[in-house]
Amino acid sequence: MELTNTFRVAVPVDEAWTLLTDLERIAPCMPGAQLTEIEGDEYRGVVKVKVGPITAQYKGAAHFVDRDDAAHRAVLRAEGRETRGQGQAAATITAQLVPDGDGTEVSVLTDLVVTGKVAQFGRGVLADVSSKLLGQFATSLEAEMLSPEGPDATADGTNDSAPTSASAGATPSAPAAMPGDGVRHVDSPPAEPVDLLGTAGAPVAKRLALVLGGLTGILLLRRLFRRRRR
Repeated sequence: MELTNTFRVAVPVDEAWTLLTDLERIAPCMPGAQLTEIEGDEYRGVVKVKVGPITAQYKGAAHFVDRDDAAHRAVLRAEGRETRGQGQAAATITAQLVPDGDGTEVSVLTDLVVTGKVAQFGRGVLADVSSKLLGQFATSLEAEMLSPEGPDATADGTNDSAPTSASAGATPSAPAAMPGDGVRHVDSPPAEPVDLLGTAGAPVAKRLALVLGGLTGILLLRRLFRRRRR
């Protein structure tokens, strides 16, 4: 299924592009996501979702398929599998950034294939939920962009990476090289599962409740059947 979403951030397009293509930095902004390790250009982690009593955790990886810095367009491929269950998810995400006044408009086209528990909610529900989750992501992203304490900021708000008067004329040293085949573990706090019922809102929650009721009924029937066989 294809999902189309658009959001706006209040920073210039070049600044927005720099952050949006820094997957390590923006991972905490995505609800339910936790980055765990990086190997080369592959980013690995988990995504947790919750629907009533049902919790699913997907473990997978993502990497850029295409990245055009001049056109501010990127294509990301992500794949994951349920750690407990047979569900799978795969997505090709195309993001296009364009200037919008003094800010940036971000268009996101997601080609999503999902199986398992979450897939039973259907395209309409997933579209509504994805729109709201992307809105939460945009809010967190904008807060990260506008924060006075960037990744190199010190406690007093200054930036350690800015050249001082003594070193302004010096040639900057090259960054330390990383082994091409090495795995770097990311020390990040566990993500809280995304509560799809809470995120969806009342209208969508009714549809989710119907599906959830059906799933619960199936589980109860299975248990009764097993007891009778015993």
